[in-house]
Amino acid sequence: MKSIYKITFLFGITILVSSCHDTLAPNYQYFPNMYEHIGYDTYAESTAFKNGKEGQLPASGTIKRGFVPYGYENSTEGYDLAKLNSISPLDTISEKDFGKSKELYEIYCAICHGNEGNGKGKLVTQGKLLGIPSYKDRVINEGSIYHVMTYGLNSMGAYSNQLDQHERWLVASYVIKLKEKL
Repeated sequence: MKSIYKITFLFGITILVSSCHDTLAPNYQYFPNMYEHIGYDTYAESTAFKNGKEGQLPASGTIKRGFVPYGYENSTEGYDLAKLNSISPLDTISEKDFGKSKELYEIYCAICHGNEGNGKGKLVTQGKLLGIPSYKDRVINEGSIYHVMTYGLNSMGAYSNQLDQHERWLVASYVIKLKEKL
């Protein structure tokens, strides 16, 4: 009988506490810094750092995780060295990778260079750009293609922001396959 009274008492307390709870007012916060952190405006003044600015530059010599530095500089000499020495890290291209490389080429390159690599892309046929050569007329290899996609050349801009390193090598291998067909 005592257990029934205890259960009834606990049940009554539970109802009393839950019915008095105001759903419009928040509960207590035990660690308020976790919920209401001190936000800093970008490039605002702050006493948190020695130089008094909130926005800090990365430490010198740091690189993005997963990034492999490209060893050739953006110059004519760098292009020539890349053409001679740069080798694709892709041993073979699977059917899936070939489909991906074709898709990337058609998104980023075919608008100027054409789907066949003949230099007759949509912008050329509409007269918007002139002087896009056919891959057949160029002395190129995967290293030189990768270098040009990384840094750009003449009126062609760099694609290193749009395509990661692996994707640039995929497109370079696809361009070589197109060159062989011409």
